[in-house]
Amino acid sequence: MASTVQFHAATSLEDALERLDQLGSEARVLAGGTDLMIQLQGGQLSPRELVHIHAVPGLADFAVDEQGLRPGAMVTHENLWRHAGADDFTSLSEAARQVGGWQTQSIGTVVGNVVNASPAGDLLPSLLVHEAVLHLARSGNERTVPMSEFLLGRRQTAREPEELVTKITMGPVPAGAAEAFVKVGRRRAMEVSVVAVAVRLVMDPSSGVITDARIAVGAASAVPLPGGRC
Repeated sequence: MASTVQFHAATSLEDALERLDQLGSEARVLAGGTDLMIQLQGGQLSPRELVHIHAVPGLADFAVDEQGLRPGAMVTHENLWRHAGADDFTSLSEAARQVGGWQTQSIGTVVGNVVNASPAGDLLPSLLVHEAVLHLARSGNERTVPMSEFLLGRRQTAREPEELVTKITMGPVPAGAAEAFVKVGRRRAMEVSVVAVAVRLVMDPSSGVITDARIAVGAASAVPLPGGRC
């Protein structure tokens, strides 16, 4: 990482958005940093400033209830797998449990995994199956983008340089749903996906008929193949 890179520890959402508005593409958001720091050290990125959002109030908020699942920008993979599975988001919980090792899981963030836009991002297929929506903020404006429209290519997203993804929202899991996540790698631990699949089926308990089926595939193309429904 170049020694000229400056560091700004944002103390509020407004502070972070102001820095991003001023610097645009010359800034990079630093949350867990598990991907960003490697890219900086490898010379893949050369921003003027890192805007650290760790201390921004509200971004570590995590909710899972009858309205669905809502991880904020600083929610880690460990937070997700420890709590989401108990409320039927089992494919997402299992995907988070398989991201790197425990060091990555305890520091790396769910939103960071999405914004990094790696074709092999473990969480992406499950988020597509759950029709996740990203919430983006910039100075004076907010918008939402469906997960299926956010990922544009390898390391490419619909986020503008002045925007910060503040949280991800997903609706509740319907009654009668069952889901799973499986990934295949070249080794058993801390592997990068060769292919990853998330599936969710919903069955009518009275008739035993499957009323909804969704599947999403990761690491097989530049962006995950979206959560198709049948």
